[in-house]
Amino acid sequence: MALKITVIGTGYLGATHAAAMAELGFEVLGLDVVPEKIEMLQRGEVPMYEPGLEDLLRRHVAGLEGSSGRLRFTTDFPEVAAFGDVHFLCVNTPQKHGEYACDMSYVESALASLAPHLRGPALVVGKSTVPVGSADRLAAYLAEHAPAGGDAELAWNPEFLREGFAVRDTLHPDRIVVGVRSERAEKLLREVYATPVEEGSPFVVTDFPTAELVKTSANSFLATKISFINAMAEVCEAADGDVAKLAEAIGYDDRIGRKFLRAGIGFGGGCLPKDIRAFMARAGELGADQALTFLREIDSINMRQRGRMVELTRQALGGGPFLGKRVAVLGATFKPDSDDVRDSPALNVAGQVHLQGAQVTVYDPKGMDNARRLFPTLGYADSALEAVRGADVVLHLTEWREFRELDPQVLGEAVSAKVVLDGRNALDPEVWRKAGWTYRAMGRPTA
Repeated sequence: MALKITVIGTGYLGATHAAAMAELGFEVLGLDVVPEKIEMLQRGEVPMYEPGLEDLLRRHVAGLEGSSGRLRFTTDFPEVAAFGDVHFLCVNTPQKHGEYACDMSYVESALASLAPHLRGPALVVGKSTVPVGSADRLAAYLAEHAPAGGDAELAWNPEFLREGFAVRDTLHPDRIVVGVRSERAEKLLREVYATPVEEGSPFVVTDFPTAELVKTSANSFLATKISFINAMAEVCEAADGDVAKLAEAIGYDDRIGRKFLRAGIGFGGGCLPKDIRAFMARAGELGADQALTFLREIDSINMRQRGRMVELTRQALGGGPFLGKRVAVLGATFKPDSDDVRDSPALNVAGQVHLQGAQVTVYDPKGMDNARRLFPTLGYADSALEAVRGADVVLHLTEWREFRELDPQVLGEAVSAKVVLDGRNALDPEVWRKAGWTYRAMGRPTA
């Protein structure tokens, strides 16, 4: 008999996972405790922008014309427990307020709501990013509180989704990692992921702690690489070097690689910053804090880039106060192909410049509504051309394709001064200079 799958938590991770599981041919029931979110998903709408996700959802949500009908949603835990063979926990694990540590309350609450209703064999699979050691504790809780006892098992299967590529990353993952304690759990997860495994996705079987560490280790390595090239940008600024050429040269070394070596205003979003901080906090609890002291500097370099961009903007405006100056900001999201503005370096820079007296106008292709909610006092425009009108300086802070394809000649006719600061090293300096612009990028004082 075909496996039935449930997905608990239908935010960014859960909605994507539920739609992808339906695409792989499973009957899926998604659960959330927010009725408005469930109503939205039942209409085939997603509460965030993610390329391809809404189309995928509409192909499978029951009741929609032409759908497979394999995907339904509910707010009822007993219904979920009775329906599913495999239950995926996809709830949020944010940073605790005022601390580096991870807030596990949503995971614990989801498990506490599900466990009492598990009366027969079931596999509960954690996908949320959690501190190492959590799975051990949650497995013990499950065995104690599920009527099925030991037949209600736990496994850990970390997610590796990149915003903007989430659908592809779920359907065609570059690796599948499962932390299991029994052959039965491994067998069930091999069944769930049979299609991507057949297509060549590596299937890595580990214990609980290793599975938990894979995600935080991967994010820490990525953050280290980004902050490394940003540290080199600081050195290039001091030494009159060109960090873009430096990155190109070292990127040809296949031990290093070219990915994530573009210097700029640093990383943000809902994962990387909070994950490396939670990793540091957990290492401290385990008595291994010295092993991760370098992450404190990685975090520091990353945050410093935002202040450096503000100072670069001040220099471009003559070095004096921002009062009375008009600043255009292209980009509000923390990365392109997303509407996510959580811990966005772009919005952070825009906010700092605004607080220091400048009149700031922001434009982003997808993040405007979220940006307005977070920073209602900033100015917002409906297009890049409208945002730069009358500007004394233009800041390029999120590397959307739309911005790379802008015509600097047309923009030049709208601004007060043709000065562009490229906070992502993604624009073509020659194209902008030919159109009469002063182009400046971080880590490239002489470029």
